[in-house]
Amino acid sequence: MNRLLQGIIFDVDGTLADTEEVHRQAFNLTFAEFGLAWEWTPALYEKLLTISGGRERMLIHARDVDPVRAADPQFPEFVRRLHEAKTACYARLLRSGEVRLRPGVERVMHEARREGLLLGIATSSAWSNLKTLLDNNLPPEWPSWFSAIETADSVTKKKPSPAVYQAVIRRAHFDPARTLALEDTQNGLKAARAAGLTTVITAHQFTCHHAFEGAAAVLDGLGDVGHPTRVIAGPPCEQGFVDLRYLVNLMTARQDPDTVPLQGRLNYA
Repeated sequence: MNRLLQGIIFDVDGTLADTEEVHRQAFNLTFAEFGLAWEWTPALYEKLLTISGGRERMLIHARDVDPVRAADPQFPEFVRRLHEAKTACYARLLRSGEVRLRPGVERVMHEARREGLLLGIATSSAWSNLKTLLDNNLPPEWPSWFSAIETADSVTKKKPSPAVYQAVIRRAHFDPARTLALEDTQNGLKAARAAGLTTVITAHQFTCHHAFEGAAAVLDGLGDVGHPTRVIAGPPCEQGFVDLRYLVNLMTARQDPDTVPLQGRLNYA
């Protein structure tokens, strides 16, 4: 297996767990706390997800709906404090225990570790968000599962920049030609592919209608026993959930596309 698949690098928000709705709620609660007449509806938040980073989303949103406030020289500092409060609010929502890992995520991690594969995390979210999520869902020793973890605290350039993936690759000596990324957004796909990684998309309510050109496969999740996955584009998943065999087959297709049946290929280039 290691000849074709050396490791897997995970995105966090939307990939490990359906956190985007919790983020949206945390933004709205914080806006109300600060007396802002802003409300990010699900439809608006789907559009804002094309922008990586919470502060960046707020800055751009303010220019559209509150240009006078956005023009204030002190506004970036206000947004910094706003984002700090939102991060604290998000952590409180996570600690309530309502946010679980998406089906199949922990199973794939365990399978990969049993096979001796490298694991990494590459996210544009903060370390505190990641830690709270995984502390609530995995055993206490979970940081030791990963050969490299890079977040917005260690890599300031946000996706679609490949910088956070490149940092993970450098730190743990991943071979990009034998490494697969799990993502959920267009920016994540662009970042992973720019780093030379085969990329699988596990879409969700905010991204399931997006075009993911260049992905090795697009699914509505990794799936699990009792929670079958649906293949949106890519090779069929005959067992009903993604396992290492399926991921290795995707890597095989990257090395030799002629080994993949025509009906199993993506509908886009």
